[in-house]
Amino acid sequence: MNQSSANPTENAYISYIITFISGASFGLTTVVLGQPLDTVKTRMQGLQGTSENASAIKVLRDLYSSEGLKGLYRGGLPLLIGGSFMRSAQFGVSAEAKDTLEKYKIPKYNLFGVDSNILLSGIAGGLGRAMIEIPTDFLKIRKQVSHDVKAKMTWSMVRKNVLDGSVVTFSRNTLLFSSFIVYVDLSKQACRKGLVPSFLCVPDGTGLSPFAKGAICANLAWITCWPMDVIKTQRQSGNYSKNDRAVKLLYDNFKQGKMYKGILPGLARSTIANGSSMVVYEAVHASLSEFFQVSRKDLL
Repeated sequence: MNQSSANPTENAYISYIITFISGASFGLTTVVLGQPLDTVKTRMQGLQGTSENASAIKVLRDLYSSEGLKGLYRGGLPLLIGGSFMRSAQFGVSAEAKDTLEKYKIPKYNLFGVDSNILLSGIAGGLGRAMIEIPTDFLKIRKQVSHDVKAKMTWSMVRKNVLDGSVVTFSRNTLLFSSFIVYVDLSKQACRKGLVPSFLCVPDGTGLSPFAKGAICANLAWITCWPMDVIKTQRQSGNYSKNDRAVKLLYDNFKQGKMYKGILPGLARSTIANGSSMVVYEAVHASLSEFFQVSRKDLL
């Protein structure tokens, strides 16, 4: 396809499709590489009893010794299916939101060095992700924290509880993806000013390399919203009373010093999975954009 002969609307449409496909490849890679440590993190956050008070190494060792590799991939199937759509939505929706804001010439403001339209687009991407993540993560977490690996979830149970933690999931995802996009933008500025070591940057020094971008910016975003992730896991786990609302759980975790429970395996997972997934995302996006000869419209 020759860009000069293509309709601009067709180019924009193809660019969005490419971003959705690249996001899906990001999500699939994240699940394959990150699920074992995600299971450890989730059990530390939401499984009351021994896992709640054990170290990440002990949880990993005990789960592997009792269930093997299969145990570490608990809840992987719904996430493998939903994860691709989830990441596809966060990148695709944010790209379309950015284009829409520019199309209608929405006024831009400088917010702590970041373009307000970038922040709004990141929020839109987080909300898009949450729409898919709520049911997907519910199924994943219930399987990860179950004491009985063979336990079956009935339709009645799913129907009654699938929306547990919806509000905190929307809140966490809004903060998570918008802060990720903000950190990506700030990292570009830092690289251009020579404040970042060259080995972490792309050759022209305009931004972080794909792995560094995925690992560093994602980790900073997770640290920013980690308490919300703890509450989200607990609300969806089924191991806490439905009367324990997010505010109460937040207070209880703060009082017990568990606001950042599971953060070490969580950040280890994020480094490996998000760093590698960003390499895949960039490779897929660049290859498809070059093949169809369209300019990129995503926020990365």
